[in-house]
Amino acid sequence: MGDNCSVWFNAVVRGDVHYIKIGNNVNIQDGAVIHCTYQKSPVNIGNNVSIAHNAIVHGCTIHDNVLVGMGAILMDDVVVHSNSIVAAGAVVSQGTVIESGSVYAGIPAKKIKSIDTKLLEGQVNRISKSYTMYASWHDPEIEPIN
Repeated sequence: MGDNCSVWFNAVVRGDVHYIKIGNNVNIQDGAVIHCTYQKSPVNIGNNVSIAHNAIVHGCTIHDNVLVGMGAILMDDVVVHSNSIVAAGAVVSQGTVIESGSVYAGIPAKKIKSIDTKLLEGQVNRISKSYTMYASWHDPEIEPIN
């Protein structure tokens, strides 16, 4: 786990059967579950990633500057490229590759639009920075991002 990360109440990060790597400025919000598949699918999470409340991230790769919405489910071998959003409640089927700069939603998740600068700054980056600030209220070693 990198610098300025936070794992919130009732979240589970369980690397018992494979590895989990987490970059810098990552927040794993309340009730989220991060897990992997034995000898097959680890979890790799980049920098500035928000895993929202009750999301499930299982055996997949998430690159930088990504928001995984509340209650979303990412299955094994999913790859979420940078600057993307997985919408709340989306179910991303095994092996899906989410292209950079996209918003995916639905069951199964499909691309619904390209992300613009306003959405990237207003959602992805804002939430990541906010959770670094919230974490600093609990841990004086964490420095908020301006």
